[in-house]
Amino acid sequence: MRPATLDEVVGQDHVLASTTPFRRALDAGTLRSVLLYGPPGCGKTTLARLLAQASGAELVTLSAVLAGKKDLLEVVARAGRRDLLSRPIVLFVDEIHRWNKAQQDGLLPHVEAGTLTLIGATTENPGFQIRRTLLSRMELVTLRPLEEAALTALLQRAVVSDRGLAGRVTATTEALSLIVRLAAGDARFALGMLERAADAIDDGGELDEALLRERLDKDDLHLSLDSDQHFALASALIKSLRGSAPDASLYWAARLLEAGEDPMFVARRLVIFASEDIGNADPRALTVATSAMQAVKLIGMPEGRIVLGQAVTYLATAPKSNAAYMGIKAASAEVRRSGQLPVPLHLRNAATALDREAGYGEGYKYPHDAPYGIVDQQYLPDRLAGARFYEPTVYGNEKLIRDRMAWWSSKLRKE
Repeated sequence: MRPATLDEVVGQDHVLASTTPFRRALDAGTLRSVLLYGPPGCGKTTLARLLAQASGAELVTLSAVLAGKKDLLEVVARAGRRDLLSRPIVLFVDEIHRWNKAQQDGLLPHVEAGTLTLIGATTENPGFQIRRTLLSRMELVTLRPLEEAALTALLQRAVVSDRGLAGRVTATTEALSLIVRLAAGDARFALGMLERAADAIDDGGELDEALLRERLDKDDLHLSLDSDQHFALASALIKSLRGSAPDASLYWAARLLEAGEDPMFVARRLVIFASEDIGNADPRALTVATSAMQAVKLIGMPEGRIVLGQAVTYLATAPKSNAAYMGIKAASAEVRRSGQLPVPLHLRNAATALDREAGYGEGYKYPHDAPYGIVDQQYLPDRLAGARFYEPTVYGNEKLIRDRMAWWSSKLRKE
């Protein structure tokens, strides 16, 4: 069911529509080196083949998982031997992000010299995984997961096409809709699920939603955790917690766990969140998160998801404050800015006679001997006297802290 021409491709209209600069250049016979970036099943391999075909070039394919420098040199040598009557060579490197720095750099001179045209495909963020020098010599084409309408059209075509299931089975609209929802924009997965389901039906039968669900197993949930998906789900979880949305927080946590994420990764993120985004607005949040992490470590899965569910809902509904996080961030920035300022003598511990002679501890005021347990005393280096790093909010328990600090200040001003 791979498209035989560019016009058969469903989806990716932002790249392949006749009015786009990329398509106009291609129709004019111009194909420059391209990096195809997108999720699994969005058509990167198919598009590479069609791009080479449209430009009249010969396509040579290498898998970065299996191929090495020797394979690349063989392609380069072959491209260098072609004459004026030979077709130009397009080198397609699948999963190009798996090549290391030296291997990617090995492509540069041949791409620059025009010995070959390079098409790379990657599911990983090019900004992190592809050498900048190589990326600067390629046109970045970002492909998107197929929209539901495009996937539906693809499945409907597969059911009636002679290249697909024509004459074997039919499928109800409800069954195809279920496949589309589960495929999450992945055409390869959608076609694979349709084929597996059709294999279980006698010729001439009909695939309906009930039969399809009988064929589904956990793998058919199509929950993947490539690095981009991993960080996208984790980010959605944290942002939902920060936004005090317990239902969304539970959903993203479940997405991570059902996709096979290490539950300890989720638990560690919750511990960090408890301090970074809740802090002293609810000091119990850190205890809840830490206890959840310990419990998950002790009991494992699947029961651990219950513990994580409790922690997620507690953190999502707790009052929020990042004042403690911003405080340590501001203090760290000051340390980097002002350097190693000396500790005031009165704060130093006079452990030896030599220390006492040097004035260590001299003038220190012991708070427990003072009314209210507070004294008017400088605790920062002289250059930073009066600096403020922690600004408690008015939310949750932190309002009590704010009021307490204001009360202390008022008592000290009266002394």
